[in-house]
Amino acid sequence: MDRLEIADRLGFTSSATYQILVKGFLDESWAERLNGMTIINKILDAGPPVTKLQGQVRDQAELLGVLNSIYEMHLPLISVGLTVDDEAEH
Repeated sequence: MDRLEIADRLGFTSSATYQILVKGFLDESWAERLNGMTIINKILDAGPPVTKLQGQVRDQAELLGVLNSIYEMHLPLISVGLTVDDEAEH
């Protein structure tokens, strides 16, 4: 199933997997506060560190909770995207 097919089926109360990129370093100990999202830090040669958060949320309210937690940590949001299963493994 591709991203458009998933987006077509996505509803306000649907579960889905998201990838969120934020500027800065986020320790893995924050995973519980972020609804169990996988945390992967990337240190780039030129530029600030970037953290990739990836995981499934139960619905849009849970996604908003994750985004609010990021906001409260003062981490600049780079992107939020819906992922498909084969992308979730990378």
